Amino acid sequence: QVQLVESGGGLVQAGGSLRLSCAASGIAFSVSAMAWYRQAPGKQRELAAAITSGGYRNYADSVKGRFTISRDNAKNTVYLQMNSLKPEDTAVYYCRSTSYNYWGQGTQVTVSS
Repeated sequence: QVQLVESGGGLVQAGGSLRLSCAASGIAFSVSAMAWYRQAPGKQRELAAAITSGGYRNYADSVKGRFTISRDNAKNTVYLQMNSLKPEDTAVYYCRSTSYNYWGQGTQVTVSS
């Protein structure tokens, strides 16, 4: 059974930081490209950051320089370090295995002004 379990969301003030984690099971994690998506209220889900199995990263323009995606294949976990958070970063953040097209259940991030 495939599971992607996100954690680390919460409420933070503008300018603060959070680190999201996504623990994967049931997939060959080390060969899977992984990504973080987010969906703000009333908006479409969008890609925030992605990382290939080889460690190549790409980011949405809106988060470049503030967010960092990383992975630990020994722990089957992908991370999203979010710094200098803004109110417009408020969204539900979803982990995705892009290679196998599985999604996590999402974790809420709320940034207050």
